[in-house]
Amino acid sequence: MSLRLQVTLAFLAVYLIWGSTYLAIRFAIESLPPFFMAGARFVVAGTILYALVKLRGGSVKESKLHWGNAFVIGGLMLLGGHGAVVWAEQWVPSGLVSLLVGTVPLWMAFEDWMRGGSKPSAMVGGGLLLGFVGVALLAGGFEGLGASSVDLVGAAIVVFGAFLWANGSLYSRSVELPNSPLLSTAMEMFAGGALLLVASLFAGEWSRTRLDLVSARSMFSWVYLVVFGSLVAFTCYIWLLKTVSTTRASTYAYVNPIVAMFLGWALASEPITIRNILAATIILTSVIIITTSETRKKTRRIIGKVVS
Repeated sequence: MSLRLQVTLAFLAVYLIWGSTYLAIRFAIESLPPFFMAGARFVVAGTILYALVKLRGGSVKESKLHWGNAFVIGGLMLLGGHGAVVWAEQWVPSGLVSLLVGTVPLWMAFEDWMRGGSKPSAMVGGGLLLGFVGVALLAGGFEGLGASSVDLVGAAIVVFGAFLWANGSLYSRSVELPNSPLLSTAMEMFAGGALLLVASLFAGEWSRTRLDLVSARSMFSWVYLVVFGSLVAFTCYIWLLKTVSTTRASTYAYVNPIVAMFLGWALASEPITIRNILAATIILTSVIIITTSETRKKTRRIIGKVVS
């Protein structure tokens, strides 16, 4: 298999599988409590990935500090970010949830600035403003486009979850973790999954979880999330980060919401309105503006170092 074909297949996996996980989550929580479903998913996926890394005979080992950092990252990204997604999908259509999750790059740019990073350029500032206008439009602004059908509380929870995910991503850049990206991810999956199971316990989900009453569609969706969403697609993404530029690899952020909205419409009768299409266009445009602007900034920085 040529490298070009491998790259193409890896991109298809990341685009289609990650885009489809939002609908799979919706089907999984039809008969599985949301936090319990997500917690079990990541504990199982993290354990499998951890075992695979160790069986490969790698010399990389983790420390107590690594595990502590993994629990902080897992708490922010999986308990906070993903937990918001699975909870909100009880009321918010999966396609719209994916679109709101697409605001993560907006929050990352904003948070990086608030933490003392360089002041956003005019283009990045415009992209941030445009992105939040898109979120406001989706939530119900601009009455001339008709009433919004989005549950405002659920939408707000997803946006807050995107904010926590962005903070977890930024935190992971500055703390000590194992040199192996796969080992770090396995630890973060396991840690975040364990925290989700604790949240499930406190939410009273364990007492009302009846595995004998889980539907075939929910169980198939859960297995799909573990095997394809957490293991196959993520492994492809890690491989792409090593094979192509970060900019190309990050294009999944533009494609996943489109895939999710189409699948939600085609397989779950989720409505696609003029408001949704316009909001999706605005939010995705803002993400493209910010990510391409950040790429140009990094390129200029590298060129400056080379020249100096």
